[in-house]
Amino acid sequence: MTLKAAFIGLGAMGTPMAGHLQSKGLLHAVANRTHAKAQALAHELGVIAPATLAELAASCDVIALCVTADADVLATVDALAAHLKPGAIVIDHSTVAPDTAKQAASRLNAVGAHFLDAPVSGGVEGAKNGKLSVMVGGEAQVLERARPVLEAYALRVTHMGGVGAGQATKAVNQVLVAGIAQAVCEGLALGEALGLAPEHLLPTLGAGAAGSWFLEKRGATMLRNEFSVGFKLALLHKDLAIVRGIAEQAGTGRNVIERSLADYAELMSQGYGDDDISALIRLKRHG
Repeated sequence: MTLKAAFIGLGAMGTPMAGHLQSKGLLHAVANRTHAKAQALAHELGVIAPATLAELAASCDVIALCVTADADVLATVDALAAHLKPGAIVIDHSTVAPDTAKQAASRLNAVGAHFLDAPVSGGVEGAKNGKLSVMVGGEAQVLERARPVLEAYALRVTHMGGVGAGQATKAVNQVLVAGIAQAVCEGLALGEALGLAPEHLLPTLGAGAAGSWFLEKRGATMLRNEFSVGFKLALLHKDLAIVRGIAEQAGTGRNVIERSLADYAELMSQGYGDDDISALIRLKRHG
């Protein structure tokens, strides 16, 4: 039987992810904080945009969401819970704390539904190209039932463990993303100050040990002062605030986390919160 899927949260990531579900014949409904946006996409994709989450819940087998904050995840789960079909699955692609994922799972288990915390990596490009990496926490058998939905927009789907393990993996991912951004932005600011030509510098660096996704995808754009290309720095700042708490609890080093939180807070105070994280080079150009 073909699953009926819904997608809640139609931002830069959610909209293309919903589109991939539609292309696989799985998408039944969409929803968004701004209902008009959901209606417009529903009309474009030939699906429904129910007026309430209760109505959406009653008509779908799998519901994926990609929202901003922990409170949004829990509020959405609460709005869905009482109206879900028995055995329905809620998949959360947001970046939140592992404890939030466990709370959501508990609330859904109480009504006979299931929860997977499944944050993603790969940026807006990955969402548009259907090549996200999905790190999943939850029961293995539930994941297998939901796998057709995830594979509609994922290059890789990995079961990391029980509920919360997906968010724990995303915490590690965000530390690496922040650290790589620190290094690439600082290095390219130096190259710029030394007068090195980007058309020679970037492919040379990319062909060696310094090569990375971030250098390849953001190197040229940041040197052209184009910062509207991807993941908003205010969102990374939000994620790193969550990661700080996780690292404090684990007792591990936090140098990259703290430096990045401070740098992105400075950029946000200057009005650059909606810029891509590569806007960090603005600070690196001045010692």
